Amino acid sequence: MKLIVRWILLAAALLLVANLYAGVSVASFGVAMIAALVLGLLNTLVRPLLVLLTLPVTLITLGLFLFVINALMFWSAASLLDGFAVTGFAAALIGSLIYSACGMVIDLAVERLFNRE
Repeated sequence: MKLIVRWILLAAALLLVANLYAGVSVASFGVAMIAALVLGLLNTLVRPLLVLLTLPVTLITLGLFLFVINALMFWSAASLLDGFAVTGFAAALIGSLIYSACGMVIDLAVERLFNRE
């Protein structure tokens, strides 16, 4: 149940990103659900490999290169899906920052909600 609630809230966060920033567009809530799933899969499967491969650059930039990796994951998800579009790398960077901030709030809220029971 916790996973489904988190998935729905992350899809809503993706719609929020599209409404807050013009560089990101999402066609519908269904597309947002699929995009949230694809983003989760990319972040689970591909991101750790990219972090490992770019570890020297990440260390030199004191971790700031992780923002670039997040933007690449966001941009990759948009390129894989119809109905979810990002206009460029800068839009992917800003969109991924907003989406990550929303994700942190959602994770905190979901943990508090499900730990009460």
